[in-house]
Amino acid sequence: MRFHIGMTNIRRCAVLIVILSSLIPFSLAQSAGKYIGYIGTYTEGTTSKGIYAFRYDAGTGQVTMIGLAAEATNPSFVAIHPNGRFLYAVNELQNYKGPNSGGMSAFAIDRATGKLTLLNEVPSRGADPCYIIVDKEGKHVLVANYTGGSIAVFPINDDGSLGEASAFVQHTGHGTNPQRQEGPHAHSIDLSPDEHFAYVNDLGLDETLVYKYDAAKGTLTPNDPPFAKLDPNTGPRHFALRPDGKFAYVVGEMGHTVTVFANDLKKGSLEKLQTISTLPPQFTGRNDDAEIEVHPSGKFLYASNRGHESIAEYGIDPAKGTLSLVEFEPTGGKEPRSFEIDPTGNLLFAENQKSDKIVVFKIEPKTGALLPTRQSIDVGSPVCVKFLKLD
Repeated sequence: MRFHIGMTNIRRCAVLIVILSSLIPFSLAQSAGKYIGYIGTYTEGTTSKGIYAFRYDAGTGQVTMIGLAAEATNPSFVAIHPNGRFLYAVNELQNYKGPNSGGMSAFAIDRATGKLTLLNEVPSRGADPCYIIVDKEGKHVLVANYTGGSIAVFPINDDGSLGEASAFVQHTGHGTNPQRQEGPHAHSIDLSPDEHFAYVNDLGLDETLVYKYDAAKGTLTPNDPPFAKLDPNTGPRHFALRPDGKFAYVVGEMGHTVTVFANDLKKGSLEKLQTISTLPPQFTGRNDDAEIEVHPSGKFLYASNRGHESIAEYGIDPAKGTLSLVEFEPTGGKEPRSFEIDPTGNLLFAENQKSDKIVVFKIEPKTGALLPTRQSIDVGSPVCVKFLKLD
């Protein structure tokens, strides 16, 4: 059967399309674009062989596996250069091509295939590097060494390879837990929006340390004050800033809490405002908190529980920055070591390390609730996901 459409009806349809397009929420307009997601993994004692990749169409929400992008040893955490041409990964080991040091690997990205080509490897200057970032100008990478209890900065050469360290800081001291806080354990390093400050969570010291960061020279110097103290036995793990940088959030691996700070963007000082649990009051089992992220809208915060196997969701007070619990969402697997919100804020990817599966959730834009999508990615021992925008 054929339908005849006259010019009047065509004009009416065009007007209707314009009207409907104006009603589409801004968040959907932001969602256009295609990405490659890179997955950092543990390879020792697992089925993983290195870094894996998948394609993500933000317009449709579809995820398609590419497969192994590069073989690497324990590339647990990865970071992508702002020019989209290079990727950097830690090699989370205690003795990687040298005593008492892990490694870092630099790769060139083939944007057409998603494959990675190794450029070079350098020692991380401390055992078990577990966190890595690239600054906005793409001049340096910054790394936290967990067992080494140290942080370091490395320059990026013009070809994307890594040079020798331009800064190194060894933490000292201990916390109150003799089993887990016998010494320093640097667990993350993040930069302020203007990149004048670096924030370092040290699980072994119950401190979030603050350093002045010189992006031109790649150096770190202690801030004044040099740290914010958390409650004993908190075990600060990861750090997140609200997009405007005015409030900071620290997830406590050992204390099962999120600590909220007011962040002075000029001074780099942190003032404690609130501590809130990541667990329901009736839960009494083993649990280690893991990841924390603020939604790109700045309205919601998420933190993952390994043991309760969930992601806790909070609403963020727009004026005070404090949190109110919304819900706990099961991650559909075991040990959600990390999760990543895609750059558009539409989906959350929960990396269930012990069940070899990344489970994908839709984020409801008004409430921040996590909704099942029935999409998942099978990969051995996933630890983190980072996105590369293709268009």
